[in-house]
Amino acid sequence: MKKVILSVAVIAVLGFVSCKNDTKKEAETTQTEGASEVALTELSFGVRGNCGMCKNTIEKAANAVDGVTKADWDVDKKKIDVAFDGSKTDAMSIHKAIAASGYDTEKVAGSEEAYKNLPGCCQYDHTMEMNQSGEIKAEDHGEHHM
Repeated sequence: MKKVILSVAVIAVLGFVSCKNDTKKEAETTQTEGASEVALTELSFGVRGNCGMCKNTIEKAANAVDGVTKADWDVDKKKIDVAFDGSKTDAMSIHKAIAASGYDTEKVAGSEEAYKNLPGCCQYDHTMEMNQSGEIKAEDHGEHHM
């Protein structure tokens, strides 16, 4: 009988200790999340590219940088919107990561080696304008003769 009571008491104590640790972990997580929200920086900049495959590669490169919480590249505007924890990274690290994947950004030229390994549809024109406004410019047909 003593063994049964002792076993129940041990199980009860372990249960209370386990619940106490879970509560403590939740509190720590909440504090960490709150701190990261304060340091969150949002930024947009131009990145050259052509297609949906480019979008995946560019976003993957940006998201691989420690501290980046969001990366969304717009195929039409040739612009990426990123959000990151400024205490873990900076804008130049994101530019460099994207460039290392083969894509030109406003501040860093893409790696030629990585560019050569991109699929054909992703090998963009290096003089391509990074149209951040999204405005489509009318073509100049002044030189055409009718």
